[in-house]
Amino acid sequence: MAAIDTSRSFATTPRFVNRVNRFVAETVGAFADWNDARVTRNSLSKLSARELDDIGLCAGDIDMIATSGTKR
Repeated sequence: MAAIDTSRSFATTPRFVNRVNRFVAETVGAFADWNDARVTRNSLSKLSARELDDIGLCAGDIDMIATSGTKR
């Protein structure tokens, strides 16, 4: 008669779960960064050249500013 030991877990299961959790966390983080850059870019794009000048920017700076805060 064969016995099955149900009290032991597989050694690879925790590592696999950690990898999946890390992948999901990184994916969600990347999406949040992308969305933040998109919102910033859209907000700055709505400003006039005079308004951008008042805050020390020009239209060419918008992409750089929108993506500079998203680097991890």
